[in-house]
Amino acid sequence: SMSLREHALSLFRSAVGTVRPAPMLKSAVKLQGDGCPQLLVKGRAFPVKRDLYLVGFGKAVLGMAAAAEEILGDHLVRGIINVPLGIQNSLQRAGMREMLLKPHSKIQVIEGAKNNLPDREALKGAVAIQELAEGLTAGDLLLVLISGRGGSALLPAPIPPILLEEKEKLTKTLASRGAAIQELNIVRKTLSLLKGGGLARLAYPAQVVSLILSDVIGDPLDIIASGPTAANSHSIQDCLQILTKYNLLQSLPESVETVLSHSPTEPTAPEDYSHVCNVIIGSNALALEEAKRQAEGLGYATLILSAAICGEVGRIATLYCQLVRLGCLGFAGLGEGPQGDEARGNLLQLAAELDIPGLNLSEFLQAMRGLGPERPVCILAGGETTVQLQGTGKGGRNQELALRVGLGLHRAQAAEGRSLTKCDVVFLSGGTDGQDGPTEAAGAFCSPELVREALRDGLDVEAFLSNNDSYTFFSQFQGGRHLLVAGLTGTNVMDIQAILIRAM
Repeated sequence: SMSLREHALSLFRSAVGTVRPAPMLKSAVKLQGDGCPQLLVKGRAFPVKRDLYLVGFGKAVLGMAAAAEEILGDHLVRGIINVPLGIQNSLQRAGMREMLLKPHSKIQVIEGAKNNLPDREALKGAVAIQELAEGLTAGDLLLVLISGRGGSALLPAPIPPILLEEKEKLTKTLASRGAAIQELNIVRKTLSLLKGGGLARLAYPAQVVSLILSDVIGDPLDIIASGPTAANSHSIQDCLQILTKYNLLQSLPESVETVLSHSPTEPTAPEDYSHVCNVIIGSNALALEEAKRQAEGLGYATLILSAAICGEVGRIATLYCQLVRLGCLGFAGLGEGPQGDEARGNLLQLAAELDIPGLNLSEFLQAMRGLGPERPVCILAGGETTVQLQGTGKGGRNQELALRVGLGLHRAQAAEGRSLTKCDVVFLSGGTDGQDGPTEAAGAFCSPELVREALRDGLDVEAFLSNNDSYTFFSQFQGGRHLLVAGLTGTNVMDIQAILIRAM
């Protein structure tokens, strides 16, 4: 029989597989009919009356464009995509030919945004996309491919007379004064021609269909890649409030002042977007659904906790440890006793503090109560945690999370022993883009035995954690066996976690 670890790995791979560019596009998009062809997107039909054009921007867009061109065939007249610097080379080296455009493709590729920062090359691509959109007419159809990760940096087009450098400097100053990413995006959108619905407005009266790969919790259309084809929910007032809050109103460049004084005070009305259809074709929730299907096929009673897990990595580790504890108590027949009540109480309190969007934990705990001891249990979750850096070590949020869960389970086992030792437990956390922090690992696995076995090898887990050095730990521990190495995936829908528990 396969080990829990092999099961966890296969669930992770199937979740990522379903949001890889080619399978994702092929399941969402079809082209039908020859005489008067129609583009079908998740069952909605868009007639191709005249010409079909394509634009795209973001990290996963190259693979999406290759799949789209295959589907659209000769109906595609022309395309322009803006992708991260060096991505064609990386994919070529990784042997991922299916993610590259064919020779003689009708799609022009522009690479830019080195280190995910808007630069001259990214601006060149954005201007080319802008010009293509402005030239469209009523019968045309514009297919827009958006990949959240890197999408915003690859579409910089400040409203004239603002220069790219001025907009960049303002964004950096805001960030250095502690502005949140949402606040930065509101300012960026206000000063941008293409973000905040600008691209869709320029393409009018053509029909615009956007296919979106989301890397943002909750999949908000106006936030993913700064929402180039979505109605902007923010007004000029919101932008001015942020600039006031961070004490920047008095020191703005003249060009920014000019643009702000000429901006409409109200956000564009939603009816101005009747020519636009935005469709999320890949997200963390879709990846988790696929993992659930696979887990049930392997015989697990499977529950999805949430696709919006966020918060400090130590707190999230505690959440997962309490869930494991509760699952093991269930297998030991102690789930309804005082220990089970304590674990549930801890979980509800933690969830209230973490405030994870859309998480109904009491409902989830009720579903856990319904799981009998006869089948192994799989709990799936996804989202993106944050790490407060204290040390100088090497790692990523997924490896740190796995190591913290390992430590938490070790402590729980020491405290109550019996129920946890009656179970076989594996926890996995991995980034769907195949890279966790600055390492070649996507994440890591752990079990309640990890800390004990590491101590035998002379490795002190707490010392590695206090230096944020999870990657070094996992590399040195049992020859790197607990690292999750997936290779470049060409996609990104944040992170995926899996807890597998079975009676021993």
